[in-house]
Amino acid sequence: MRRLLLALPFACLPLAMTAHAHGEHEHDHGHGTLAAHEHGVAKLNAVLDGNTLELELDSPAMNLVGFEHMASSDADKAKVAAVRQQLEQPLKLFALTAAAGCTPDQQELQSPLFGDAAKADDDADEHEKGHVHSDINAHYQLTCTAPEKLTQIDLSPLFKAFPATQKINVQLIGPNGQKGVETSPTKAVVTL
Repeated sequence: MRRLLLALPFACLPLAMTAHAHGEHEHDHGHGTLAAHEHGVAKLNAVLDGNTLELELDSPAMNLVGFEHMASSDADKAKVAAVRQQLEQPLKLFALTAAAGCTPDQQELQSPLFGDAAKADDDADEHEKGHVHSDINAHYQLTCTAPEKLTQIDLSPLFKAFPATQKINVQLIGPNGQKGVETSPTKAVVTL
């Protein structure tokens, strides 16, 4: 399922180097790329290859559920379940050009909050301070019947669903090449 996204570590390298140059806190999330874990900021990798659109969202759990600890209370468990349900509906989070006819084929959701222990960051300094970073990773593969009509991805529904997300750094590979775009709730449309 991740064949198209394998090219992204190379596309994201300049972004990772920029983050390092600015002293941002970096972690390896098991995707082969360095990523800054910064509350309020998420990453989206998008690849359009032929009629296949792959989207991979990587976000600190804080942005989506409001906490990063394992859910123990009923309220926390309910919040995790509700967020998981939202993430299972990619067409409600990513507004795609309707004429492109994109439908989800496969999806994979991972997070320590969903019981995926391998996704927890292992930064000793933070563990010593008692704060563990937890991320949520959502990977989607969609098939588009008319991919040439997919001209943009609107992230407005994603920002509205998860208001603690203030910025999404997008790495895009499509028919017009590759680019990196920084989106926000007021600038949420990415042109392909």
